[in-house]
Amino acid sequence: MPVSPPTRCPCLGGDTYDDCCGRFHRGDAEAPTAGLLMRSRFSAFAVGDVGYLLRTWHPLTRPKALDLDPGLRWYRLDILRSSQGGRGDSTGVVEFRAYYRDGGDAGVQHETSRFRREGRRWLYVGPA
Repeated sequence: MPVSPPTRCPCLGGDTYDDCCGRFHRGDAEAPTAGLLMRSRFSAFAVGDVGYLLRTWHPLTRPKALDLDPGLRWYRLDILRSSQGGRGDSTGVVEFRAYYRDGGDAGVQHETSRFRREGRRWLYVGPA
């Protein structure tokens, strides 16, 4: 689903998509924390940006391909807690709930995710 300004960002961070996660998706900036990478990855699922999801997945755990279900609509992200993952850290953990609709059904994905910083880039490693 393409998102264009001034649409509110799917991560619900409060800014428009263009000023929030869109800048990471376009490659204009890198997410400076594990929490912001988590938000931008949620938004990438919401807008169908497979390229960004693969680019921000650690190479040791990244799948060769990723097929998103076009019937799922991701609409809400709640960050429950985070540990480390800041500007001076090399690892981080983010626990979240991501809400979706699949036709008339609704669901929640609850995960505690691990992140690792490689140079200046945060990368998703996988579930903790």
